[in-house]
Amino acid sequence: MRVLLAGASGTIGRATAQALVSQGHDVLCALRPGSSVAIAGPTKVTCQLTEAGSLTHALGGQRIDAVISCMATRTGAIADAWTVEHDAQVHLLREAGEAGAQHFVLLSAICVQKPELAFQKAKAKFEQRLRTSGLNWSIVRPTAFFKSLSGQVARVQAGKPYHVFGDGTQTACKPISDRDLAQFLVLCLTDADKRDALLPIGGPGPAITPLEQGRRLFEILGKPPKIRRVPYLMMDGIVATTNLLGRISTRAAEKAEFARTGRYYATESMLVWNETTGRYDASATPVFGSDLLWDYYRDLIEGRTSADLGAHAYFTRK
Repeated sequence: MRVLLAGASGTIGRATAQALVSQGHDVLCALRPGSSVAIAGPTKVTCQLTEAGSLTHALGGQRIDAVISCMATRTGAIADAWTVEHDAQVHLLREAGEAGAQHFVLLSAICVQKPELAFQKAKAKFEQRLRTSGLNWSIVRPTAFFKSLSGQVARVQAGKPYHVFGDGTQTACKPISDRDLAQFLVLCLTDADKRDALLPIGGPGPAITPLEQGRRLFEILGKPPKIRRVPYLMMDGIVATTNLLGRISTRAAEKAEFARTGRYYATESMLVWNETTGRYDASATPVFGSDLLWDYYRDLIEGRTSADLGAHAYFTRK
């Protein structure tokens, strides 16, 4: 197929570009001016998806068969979330359809099933737009990324304790690697069972808690575990304070959103939510692939890979 890939400059986007090329697809990467994708094969299409008509102009009449969108806000800030997670996706959906696309594969997130934060609400609104667009669609909701669980590796290597909220067992996830997730996204193009479907997906193995992540990290490093438990009340106080300040300052409102984001991920599991039982259900969360988080930790520690943590770097500064 001729596939248009959005978000190719991110880690998952790059892995998806590689997976598409390896499977023989003709890949067009929609990239911002100055961005690049460091693999051979894809054709670069320079545009600003946040601007209506930019993609159409960049394509110059070229036709496409399908779209995979890995676009996501880098900061989670309120304004940026709506601009990227909704508005840019709407432009992409409309202009890709005009260019002949019949199938739109969206990289979303498992947390959209319980949207509380701005970026989650923006994702949810676009998901609904996509489902009623008339195109074939596949909405992929991964549980957690390896990168998002690696923010404390460097600090533990430096001899600092591993932080968990509460006792570290209230939440759990089934993390999936960039490579496995990319393979799943590309599979959506040809697997009829993944067409017009909401697709939660995790990596192989049982669900793991933050406490287990910390203990396994110390085990890999050959160090005795040193776990620091952070009470939820402390985070509640931060959220309450920033919420009050956010009423009088736009800048404070963004900090309040960041605090709410931290609180959300400290208290919500990244697993399928069972509406009937009102609980997260690890057994109902599908798995795919072969890469394990523990092997990723070893690769980080031994220098075989690196992680551009970005917003995930919070704990490395503490």
